[in-house]
Amino acid sequence: MTRYLRLMRIFTGATIAAQLEYRANFLGAVLASLGEVGVALLGLSVLFMQPETTSVGGWSFREALLVTGFFMLTEGFISVFVQPNMSRIAENVRTGNMDFTLLKPIDAQFNVSTRNLNVLRLPDILIGLGLIVYASLGLQITWAGVLGAALLYASALVMVYCIWLALSTTAFWFVKTQNASELFNGLFGAARFPVSAFPVPVRFLLTFIVPVAFITTIPAQAMTGHLSLALALASPLVAALLFVATRLFWLKAVGSYTSASS
Repeated sequence: MTRYLRLMRIFTGATIAAQLEYRANFLGAVLASLGEVGVALLGLSVLFMQPETTSVGGWSFREALLVTGFFMLTEGFISVFVQPNMSRIAENVRTGNMDFTLLKPIDAQFNVSTRNLNVLRLPDILIGLGLIVYASLGLQITWAGVLGAALLYASALVMVYCIWLALSTTAFWFVKTQNASELFNGLFGAARFPVSAFPVPVRFLLTFIVPVAFITTIPAQAMTGHLSLALALASPLVAALLFVATRLFWLKAVGSYTSASS
């Protein structure tokens, strides 16, 4: 474990040193983050634009803003930690560089999951945290709710990682996986709103087919004290099952890899 923590520190240091050489890129990333949160808030404002509208799907504006905060926080997690690594798997398979990854004396899944970061998108995480804090100030939040939300959100991040890794792992057979990733991004865009704001068929899709509800809506429900025990128990169970399934899928993909030069 100590060895892997040391490797993560080395990977992080090398990535930060490389990316901070171009400060103009950081300014561009900040503007992109502000534009993204602006779009999210605009969509939320449209839902509550009517004077007589005090709730949408049983959620007040502050509660819905909490969901948007978790959405931005997750967008930041994906942009900083997940996408920079997952997007390289297909390229490494295509070019044959995956050979070198598999030959290194460390776990290959750990290597492809932690080697790269995009620190320029850290503002997404800060904006998400800021929205969560701001929304919480107008709600009756308890420390038990905060702890429950933190634990369930940790499960949500595991789900996000597993989905991205599973989609990226298909590159061992199909090489081009960009379309699958874009499909998930399109569905994940719905996570900026409470899942109960959608029609019942869409709720079913976003909860049981693509677990978008587990990523933003359920942590927000836990924070406000409106979460049922069944969903609270289901979230870590789904995360654990996804992690095991994704690990097995990765091992199967690596076992079938024959390198680009074969």
